[in-house]
Amino acid sequence: MDILKLIKSQQPYSIVFTKMPDQLQKQAYHLCWMYNICDPNDQKKRQRILKQLFGKDVQIGINPPFHCDYGFNIHVKGRAFLNYGDVILDTSPVTIGDGTLLAPNVCLACAGHSVDYHQRHEGVMTSAPITIGKDVWIGANTFVKGGVTIGDHSVIGAGSVVTKDIPANVVAFGTPCRAYRKVTPADHLKYVIR
Repeated sequence: MDILKLIKSQQPYSIVFTKMPDQLQKQAYHLCWMYNICDPNDQKKRQRILKQLFGKDVQIGINPPFHCDYGFNIHVKGRAFLNYGDVILDTSPVTIGDGTLLAPNVCLACAGHSVDYHQRHEGVMTSAPITIGKDVWIGANTFVKGGVTIGDHSVIGAGSVVTKDIPANVVAFGTPCRAYRKVTPADHLKYVIR
């Protein structure tokens, strides 16, 4: 079995974690460390590090610290912004739509573990992809579980635990997170200083 092909696939999987490509994780950890200590005024260096980490040019703003497992499994479709302390456990593909904002301390966790403690002792882990639509705003200290899709234009309230899909154009929050209402024209801010 080609482990790298499995990790990059859109299929959920279970594996003993010692089979994971350790060297690729170490490389990603090092690149995250380099990014996190980089002079914030040296934008060219920061972009070079992100290109190495993601394997391509990306239009993404990231306030450090930032951590991920691989980097190459994070796919940004357009522009996005990640705030302080965000973590992406990209043991499966993570897709982030154009215009999406992640507030501080958001965790997107594709990885999980078995409920059965015998399997946890053996090192069995699970993984499933995460898809975040375009123009989504995820509030601070939110956790998103592997296998979840968040629809376009939705807002996830701070402190939420997202374990199931969230439809497009809704305001959702809670533990567990659920949709409470649609986004409406009444949500448009009237007085914006420009």
